[in-house]
Amino acid sequence: MDEHGPEAERALSIRDIARLAGVSRQTVSRVLNGERYIKPSTEAQVRKVIDEHGWRPNSAARALATARSKTIGVLVSGRSHYGPFSAAAAIDEAARARGYAILSATLAREDDGTMSEALDAFAAQGVEGVVVIAPQQRAHEALQRVAVRIPFVSLHWRDPGDGRVAAFDQEAGARLATQHLIELGHTRIVHLAGPQDWSEAEDRMRGFLASLDEHDLPVTAPMLGDWTADLGYEIGLKILDHPDVTAVFASNDQMALGLLHAAADLGLSVPEDVSIVGFDDIPEAKHYDPPLTTIRQDFSWLGARAIDVLLAQIEGDADGPAPEFPVPQLVVRKSTGPPRVAG
Repeated sequence: MDEHGPEAERALSIRDIARLAGVSRQTVSRVLNGERYIKPSTEAQVRKVIDEHGWRPNSAARALATARSKTIGVLVSGRSHYGPFSAAAAIDEAARARGYAILSATLAREDDGTMSEALDAFAAQGVEGVVVIAPQQRAHEALQRVAVRIPFVSLHWRDPGDGRVAAFDQEAGARLATQHLIELGHTRIVHLAGPQDWSEAEDRMRGFLASLDEHDLPVTAPMLGDWTADLGYEIGLKILDHPDVTAVFASNDQMALGLLHAAADLGLSVPEDVSIVGFDDIPEAKHYDPPLTTIRQDFSWLGARAIDVLLAQIEGDADGPAPEFPVPQLVVRKSTGPPRVAG
């Protein structure tokens, strides 16, 4: 072998391996670290190139990499419910699978000062990026105003001008729930919405209203809830006994549980007298009485997606994930059926 040939002049780098394999540098790194979420065919192609060239990662580069903190901060609103907390657990799992540790902090308030202080604290601890799980509109606005000096990704918030987001299409999910009730024959449907300042509640309300408008159905002003079963129960006692109401779409499963309790106390049968749909598909939803029809969000996918978007920024990968906002899945159980027949 010629000691002065091209390969002797410069050892292959991870970028060379990525170019020869036709993948990104991040993908090669993930294969080397034995991480999940890699297509078998992609991993086989990368390893084929590595074997063909007898390549081994540069020890100096590895030493430099180990000097990184490999830590991600997760900032969660103090006013959270099942959805945000499940997303946080999924993010923790996905981050650890990619070799990153998690530091968590809770927002006491959703204003500029609190947001800035939390992000500064994360930066002082050397985190390489931050996931923000704060679905309130004021938190979104604060995040836009404060100086974010490290890579970040936000959940539950779709901003067409910013790819730093991981979310499901909440409005489309609400359309699925409402359309299901309409297809069953319901024309008098009430929406029990989430808190007014939550973006996901607003999106779900928008989807509900749009579906009624598309079918020229009468609109009753949505009732504002607070994500809790207690308030779902209180509101249920007020609205379920009204003869015109044959179905309710609740903005989350906990409020739907309160509605089921109220229906039972009013002597109403679900779904014979009133149909109820929830949102999120919490683990207990299939054990409600009756089992709850709901909209399922895959929080495992959401966690992996958030980490993919964030690590693309951290590692300078120009080929990061393309924008994607999947539609949640309708799960039909026994809490919905055709409307009761008058008389």
